[in-house]
Amino acid sequence: MSVSDLIRLMSDGAFHSGEALGREVGVSRTAIWKQLRKLEGLGLSVETARGCGYRLLNPPEPLRGADIVANLSRPARQCLKHLFVEDSTGSTNTFVLERFAQGAGHGEVCLAEWQSAGRGRRGRSFYSEWGGNIHFSIGWQFESGVGALEGLSLAVGVIMADLLSERGIDIQLKWPNDLLVSTASGMSKLGGILVEVRGDTSGPCQVVIGIGVNVRLSEKGRAGIEQSVTTLSDLAPDISRNALVSAMIEAHMQMLGRFEETGFTAWHDRWNDYHVYRNRPVQIYQGSTVSEGMAKGVDDTGNLIVSIDGEDKRFAGGEVSLRGRS
Repeated sequence: MSVSDLIRLMSDGAFHSGEALGREVGVSRTAIWKQLRKLEGLGLSVETARGCGYRLLNPPEPLRGADIVANLSRPARQCLKHLFVEDSTGSTNTFVLERFAQGAGHGEVCLAEWQSAGRGRRGRSFYSEWGGNIHFSIGWQFESGVGALEGLSLAVGVIMADLLSERGIDIQLKWPNDLLVSTASGMSKLGGILVEVRGDTSGPCQVVIGIGVNVRLSEKGRAGIEQSVTTLSDLAPDISRNALVSAMIEAHMQMLGRFEETGFTAWHDRWNDYHVYRNRPVQIYQGSTVSEGMAKGVDDTGNLIVSIDGEDKRFAGGEVSLRGRS
C-alpha cells in the first residue's frame, strides 16, 4: 500500500474507520495509522473522531487519466501519444526530457500528484503538496530549430490566461512566465511556466513545456513560500483539476501544431493585453545592475520593451528579472 492509495480512498472527505481502510488495501490498522501520520508532511490534514474513524479535511481531487482523456476531442486524442499520471516524481519536465532521451517524448504529457524536485525559471524550486498543484509537462519536437521557438513560453502564457479567464479568473501575465492574480494582499502568483529545449539551432529540437498551477495550499505551505501566492481553491473552488488538465492538453495540442508555422506573432497582441506591467514603471535586474524605466509591451519575438531614459530597450527572458515599482 502506498500513501497515494490511502489518499485516493479518503478523497471523498467522509469518515473511514482504520479497520475499513485496512480491509480495502489489505494491511493492518497499525499500518494504516503509520501511513496517516505521513500525510501532514504532504500538506494534508486528517481529522480523527472516536467511533467514526478518520477523514481528510479539504481533500484533494486525485488525477484520473481515463477522465482526462475522455474529455479530449478526437484530434487532441490523436495527437496525444501517451499520458503519464504519476503519484510522485522528481520533476515532470525531467520525466519528459528522459522520454526524449529514450526516443519517445513527442506528444507525451506527464502529470504528477507530487514533485520532490520541481523547478522554475533560473533554477528556483517549485513547492509541492500532494494533489495541491497541477504539475504538467508536455513534450514536442520541432523541425525548424531553436530559432523558431522565440516567444513560445509567452504563447503558453496566453493560452493558460485564456483558459483561466474562461473559468472566471482575472488572470494577468508577468513577463516572461508568471501567472498572476490581483488579491487583497496585492499581485499574487497562481502559477508559472518553464520551457526547456534540447537540440540543434537549425535542425530538429525537443521542447518540454512545464506548467505549475497552485490548486490548494496548506497554511504551513503558504508560510514557507517567500512571495504572495494564491490558489484555484481561493479563486474558483468549483474548478475540477481533471477538467482543467484536459483543457490544457487540448489547447496545447492546437497551439503547438500552429506555432512552428506562425511563430509568436499569432499570440503577440493577446499577450500584451494580459501584461500586468504594461505602461507601468518597473525595475530591471541584470545581475547586480538595476535599471528603472517604463514597461511597454513585448515585440514579435517575445522580448520585453522598456523605455529607459527616453530610449526603448529590449530584453530577452534569460537575461533579467522584472519587478514593478510604485
